[in-house]
Amino acid sequence: MKADSTIDLPATDEAMPVPDAGTRLGAMASSMAARIVGESRPRHPNLHMIDDASGAHLLLVDGSRLFHVPPDLRREFRAALESGEQGRVDALIARYGLTQPPAIDDEPLAAMPTHALSLAIAQKCNLGCTYCYAQQGQFGGKAKDMPLETAIAAVDLLIDEASEGGKINLAFMGGEPLANRAVLRAATAHARERATSRGIRCHFSVTTNGSLLRQDDADFFEAYGFAVTVSLDGPAPVHDRLRPFKGGSGSFDRIVERVSPLLARQRQMQVSARVTVTPFNLDLPLTLDTFIDMGFHSVGFSPLLRASNGRAEMGPGDMAQMLQGMIACGLAFEQKTMRGERYPFLNMQNALREIERGTHRPYPCGAGAGYLGVSADGELSACHRFVGDEAGVMGHLSTGVDRERQTIWLAERHVHRQQPCQTCWARYLCGGGCHHEVLERGRSACDYIRGWLHYVLGAHGRLKRYAPDWFAGARNRSAGGAGSA
Repeated sequence: MKADSTIDLPATDEAMPVPDAGTRLGAMASSMAARIVGESRPRHPNLHMIDDASGAHLLLVDGSRLFHVPPDLRREFRAALESGEQGRVDALIARYGLTQPPAIDDEPLAAMPTHALSLAIAQKCNLGCTYCYAQQGQFGGKAKDMPLETAIAAVDLLIDEASEGGKINLAFMGGEPLANRAVLRAATAHARERATSRGIRCHFSVTTNGSLLRQDDADFFEAYGFAVTVSLDGPAPVHDRLRPFKGGSGSFDRIVERVSPLLARQRQMQVSARVTVTPFNLDLPLTLDTFIDMGFHSVGFSPLLRASNGRAEMGPGDMAQMLQGMIACGLAFEQKTMRGERYPFLNMQNALREIERGTHRPYPCGAGAGYLGVSADGELSACHRFVGDEAGVMGHLSTGVDRERQTIWLAERHVHRQQPCQTCWARYLCGGGCHHEVLERGRSACDYIRGWLHYVLGAHGRLKRYAPDWFAGARNRSAGGAGSA
């Protein structure tokens, strides 16, 4: 159900400042983050409130329905929430006709055809990243390449399970996938040919460290409409500390040199930067502006919650600082969007789209459902992060998807089976958090996730009033997409 937008949303007490100096946005973000952490804590499992200068936004958790209410109703709902009496809040929801049959019940998702695969096409890497979840790209085993016959078998499984006229996604990861360039290209060509013959749209993506890119890769990725994600962790000094070559030398300058032809060439191809956030690269606004100025199509941040060696993982204080940085980036996004300027902050764009379409889900992603990872040896896993991990084994290309294990996985990972998710207002927007991170480390990012969502819910209201055209453009971009076969 789409977020409610029938009520004109007035300016809020968090309206954008006139100056756009980074220091002003940073100070505002610091103040907002400190307040939001408290305001975003769960008070009722089925309702959340975001204050507005002339009332409030109410998020009805079931169905992710968003409403604006005037000051008198705001006071009524706020008093009920702060009373701690769940029945009192439920009575208000019923009184104002906001109840509906549950959009999500306890029934786990049924096993489904595979519509997305991630191929660990090279379980080896030329970088020595200090925090690599894949243990330097080898997933705890010997360095290896995926044979072409294994890649072809994976593609055939994906296409054979797809419906005619449907859409599938084929991703190449590692390790460093360009260490096995020939198989990547052959598998791509095979997928395009087979998909086209059945009227299936096949979207391609690759995640690379960028150091092995060649000029002709730009031509290839453009021809097949790849979504290319380059792992970069900040300006040169920061990146080189976190993502050096295995010999210890910095990799930033090499990557920038190699990625430049792709940035200049991108039309059908889209080239994005993905930043892994650690305690050592928390200046997010600087990183965001650096990569936007370089010409990346979008830039996204992801906190390091679990590393195979335990190094550089984010602690509570780091997560609080990251939230502040994310809000600073979000405020810059709001400001520039209201001026009609493009500012491709991917986390903000994705969260706004999810809220606008009223996303509500019992899982954080498609891992273990329609999306699976494939190891170089052909083992199927719940996603690319579970390659080589017994906890996420889902069968083998030679025998197919293990539907029994998949069914158990989907039952056990449903958000209604998770604690403390059952009492959290963000559960259907979050889905319970990354399966791999939760199983390895628990839920260490809940305050951050709720704080970020609370901020974006408020930003959604501001942008709906002052920049409504952005949402229409986002719908059109989503419908068109890039990487189409």
